[in-house]
Amino acid sequence: MNNKFETLKADVQEIIDLIAAKNDREANNKLLEVSETLDEMIDFAEEDEEVREISRYQVLLNQLHVKINGEEEVDGNA
Repeated sequence: MNNKFETLKADVQEIIDLIAAKNDREANNKLLEVSETLDEMIDFAEEDEEVREISRYQVLLNQLHVKINGEEEVDGNA
């Protein structure tokens, strides 16, 4: 389980770095890629702790999405 989340952590850091570099298009593309990965992970999550950790990342991605695009919700539920 930890390896999956280490990769996610690195991907989220990459998004943050792209935002800091004012590269919003690349940041948004990476955010969408990571969001899809999270959706797949939650579909196959077997433990409550995994679901909680995935949910934390989903909240963080939503906050980053708002930072990049100035709108609500990554999944289009604005």
